[in-house]
Amino acid sequence: MSDSPKSGGGPNGAQMASPTYRLAALDQDFLLGESMRGVRFLLEFAKADEAMKAWGVCSTIVVFGSARIREDGPDPHPRWYAEARKFGAIASQRGGAHLSARRERHNVICTGGGPGIMEAANRGAADVGAPSIGLNITLPHEQAPNAWSTPELTFRFHYFAMRKMHLAMRANALVIFPGGFGTFDELFEILTLRQTGKSPPIPIVLFDRGYWEGAINFRALADAGMISPGDLELFEFAETAEEVWDCLVRKGLRAHEEQQSWEAARDVQLE
Repeated sequence: MSDSPKSGGGPNGAQMASPTYRLAALDQDFLLGESMRGVRFLLEFAKADEAMKAWGVCSTIVVFGSARIREDGPDPHPRWYAEARKFGAIASQRGGAHLSARRERHNVICTGGGPGIMEAANRGAADVGAPSIGLNITLPHEQAPNAWSTPELTFRFHYFAMRKMHLAMRANALVIFPGGFGTFDELFEILTLRQTGKSPPIPIVLFDRGYWEGAINFRALADAGMISPGDLELFEFAETAEEVWDCLVRKGLRAHEEQQSWEAARDVQLE
């Protein structure tokens, strides 16, 4: 073995070309390594958090539902799609998604960013010129974002856990349209957080009682002692977009006009 430096790029070319010489922040091999998993969690939290703050997003209304539902699909898919779209428009108009004088947005529609019900809710917000959020996830069969979420509020996550955190942490309400395993996962995640007091008492509305009671026998869970009878009051059912909105308001969601009145009263108290 020679003691002389290797040739190429100067006497220190080998040193400068070594992966260990790369700046850590620019070394993708290092950042994607097992030891940096915690850092990647932090990055996925911080990137979305920073963007939402820049847009003034203070709170959201989260809408879940199947990616398989189509506007032109078999009955009752078109009705579910249409009502999700209507709800996206209603919530965006009345909830405060447009930028306020305080440069704040409240009750911004937030979905998983994909097709189906997610697309419909994002589309409803776009119908009334309001922003909406899409929290996409990297899957083996790549999920592309729908065309209706606000581009600057469209994100992609690797970790389901971090995506779920962003879905839950700003939520003023949760609206669940018919769906499958993924929708059930998100529903029971939030119900568990509510049941255990790990989240604020946000209203939860399930769209289409017939679908949900046919898919899940909630009463049987209570009768068998698996949940408390009072847990059945953690959610309500609705059959139209207007009913969904009425349920949310009745359960404590502050609408846009109420938000403005509340802010005005707060200003008086602070003067």
